[in-house]
Amino acid sequence: MTRGARALVLCPDIKALRYDLDAPERLAEAEGLALAIGIEVVHSAILPVRKMQPNTLFGSGQVQNIAVWCEQHAAELVIVDGALTPIQQRNLEDRLKRKVIDRTGLILEIFGERAATAEGRLQVELAHLDYQQSRLVRSWTHLERQRGGFGFLGGPGETQIEADRRMIRQRMGRLRRELEQVRKTRKLHRERRGRAPWPVIALVGYTNAGKSTLFNRLTGAEVMAEDLLFATLDPTMRAIRLPGVEKAILSDTVGFISDLPTQLVAAFRATLEEVTGADIICHVRDVANPSHAAQKKQVMEVLADLGVVDKDTGESVIPILEVWNKSDLLDTDSLEELRQAADGHEAVILSAATGEGVAALEDRLAALLTGPAQEVSFVLPVSDGRRLAWLHAHGEILAEEDAGESEAGPLRRVTVRLNPKELGQFSSL
Repeated sequence: MTRGARALVLCPDIKALRYDLDAPERLAEAEGLALAIGIEVVHSAILPVRKMQPNTLFGSGQVQNIAVWCEQHAAELVIVDGALTPIQQRNLEDRLKRKVIDRTGLILEIFGERAATAEGRLQVELAHLDYQQSRLVRSWTHLERQRGGFGFLGGPGETQIEADRRMIRQRMGRLRRELEQVRKTRKLHRERRGRAPWPVIALVGYTNAGKSTLFNRLTGAEVMAEDLLFATLDPTMRAIRLPGVEKAILSDTVGFISDLPTQLVAAFRATLEEVTGADIICHVRDVANPSHAAQKKQVMEVLADLGVVDKDTGESVIPILEVWNKSDLLDTDSLEELRQAADGHEAVILSAATGEGVAALEDRLAALLTGPAQEVSFVLPVSDGRRLAWLHAHGEILAEEDAGESEAGPLRRVTVRLNPKELGQFSSL
């Protein structure tokens, strides 16, 4: 897709469907998605749809209006913030004489441009092919107008379409095998980190909530952090220090979004599974956004799909700390109301952009990591230098004394404070 293309953004408000976000909020989000890939939005509109038309989604009068808007604003592209069937997409393009993409196609374009790692590109390509194979029902002249994706689509004809379907299926099979290897490798890495003494903190949240800005603030890194949807796609990890915690691993993850295409949920599962290995999840919320409550619902649904949150009870198997970000964008009255609400939620209010409140977050994270520590005593041979050194390096030594002799030689009694994870790690030494 050409950067800088002039586009109409249309938000169908379908009467038969229930939405978490209001139509104006959905339209604003769709415009943000378009801007995120460098598209120039020349006109946008909410179109009420009382009855979905199987051929075009919109009614004939609405399609005529869209055609007029395309001419008036010299639009090259029409973006529909919803799911279009292949037939609807083809018919709209035939009538409007413009390229038409739906929400899934737009998000795939963004992901395709932003994926920076080999793994990210594998995931995007798999999602794109999954989406593309359902669109091989149209005439070949249309396919030549469509974004080719990965360069293997050939000449016209039904036989060629069948050949392309087979090639797509074969390529998808290879990609799935490669991603399965990625998943296994990630699992091994998580298990290795689980044996290491360092706790893992995962940042999750709706796209553009400020996760990468907070990540940079806490780590001093320079991860891409812009006021764009899906500025971060590939997971990034850095070591940080917290009060009383020598080292922790902070992980920045892909942002969530409402109505994330199923192809992308499946493709990015390997990346999202990083969250399941965390000791603490920081749910970063943009409290300056009027829709932040609905955005929270979307994030919790994704966490439930990953098995982190119980779908019935809403309880989390991993501690979740809410981080209410972008407080610098609120007026005094709104900020005071937020502070009162935060007390009941045990949330941390901060501005990742200015740094205000970040120290309080570090203190809270340190308390969560060290809070459940318990006092335990071990009697070890003095010759067991490796385990004694581990206790001194990772625990808080409360007392140490001689404990007599054994066949292995002199013994030492060490009383130490360890949290459950450290205790498990020591037991496995």
